[in-house]
Amino acid sequence: MTKKPIILVCGEPFSIFSELFLKLYKKNYFNNLKLPIVLIGSKKLIEQQAKKFKVNFNINSINKKDILKKKKLKKINIINVDFKFKNKFGTISKKSKNYIEDCFNIALNIMKDGQGHALINGPVSKKAFLNKKYPGVTEYISSKTKTLGKEVMLIYNQNLSVSPTTTHIPLNKVAKNLSYKKLVKQIKTINSFYIKNLKYKPKIGICGINPHCETSSKINEEEKIITPAIKILKNKKITVSGPFSADTIFTKNNKKKFDVIIGMYHDQVLSPMKALYNFDAINVTLGLPFLRVSPDHGPNYQMIGQNKSDPTSLKKSFQFVTKFNGI
Repeated sequence: MTKKPIILVCGEPFSIFSELFLKLYKKNYFNNLKLPIVLIGSKKLIEQQAKKFKVNFNINSINKKDILKKKKLKKINIINVDFKFKNKFGTISKKSKNYIEDCFNIALNIMKDGQGHALINGPVSKKAFLNKKYPGVTEYISSKTKTLGKEVMLIYNQNLSVSPTTTHIPLNKVAKNLSYKKLVKQIKTINSFYIKNLKYKPKIGICGINPHCETSSKINEEEKIITPAIKILKNKKITVSGPFSADTIFTKNNKKKFDVIIGMYHDQVLSPMKALYNFDAINVTLGLPFLRVSPDHGPNYQMIGQNKSDPTSLKKSFQFVTKFNGI
């Protein structure tokens, strides 16, 4: 195959990732995919896990140099990363930290060298892998690509997307981490991405932070942060409005008015998003030198090996990056 491959980091070794990937493989989903795939992970582990799900899994082993020799690429390939394990469905622990980091390092080097079409990563445990050094994988990858502070989290669905201004931080730190400059940068990044890559100008609605966008406090974030940001954005001809009360913006009639809804904190917009679309959404990181996408869920260790997990979000990730033409 002569096209640049999708680079797929397997993520947490003891998660539902292998089940999701193998379900798509068993249904021959990848046969119709226009791009080759290069997994980064333990070949031995995923082969052992495939036996549990009764999947005859054949995969082409390659190394990083083979990606340049595109003729060596088959539909599904793997760059093996050694990982010692006793139980193919073990428990999540810090023992997998170095393995996951090795996988990301290989993948990020491929992407930095311009050899990959896009990066998809399987779920990881923030507690075990990041160990409080980074709020989330979004910030981890941004740091590794020297774009920390430029990253924007977009939870994408073709009908409605959401983006939190603050991401994986405690609720009591949200207000201190808001600024009109941060909000302006976030929305400009989203607007540019939609225009360049999705080929239309998005209608963007912004939630307030306080209930009903009101407060008796001396500090009113709606007046001091959100409204000034909206004024600046409108002057830049960006289609934006708000602030709106978060308890009504997601109602049936209101959400139809927007392509993207901006929330001030993570659960303000991700909770209603998942209630509306379940697994039919993906996590897209904007502001990187390449496209990074991940399924919109965690490792879900409670369901590991049970063959009950839904691969929709992983499938949507592949669909999204296949249509993508580049940053």
